[in-house]
Amino acid sequence: MHDESAGRPGPTATLRVDVFAGLAEAVGARSLALPWSGGRVRDLRAAFAARAPAGADLAARSAVVVNGRHAADDDAVPPGADVAILPPVSGG
Repeated sequence: MHDESAGRPGPTATLRVDVFAGLAEAVGARSLALPWSGGRVRDLRAAFAARAPAGADLAARSAVVVNGRHAADDDAVPPGADVAILPPVSGG
């Protein structure tokens, strides 16, 4: 029997990404749902920019937290991870 799905990627899950402060204002929401089957933080930034172009520049300069830990661009973001993007803050 021939399996026609062989070689195709599995279904893509949805990843909830929480955003804060000026980034939430830029995208008009406190969180975004991104199609996600896994990847690196850099891939997450690209997916975020595609979904929310108004927040792309700020997201590129922001910290990404994956499962409670600050993550570098090379770090993995598994499906179902708890993800937040924290923009830089300034104040006096």
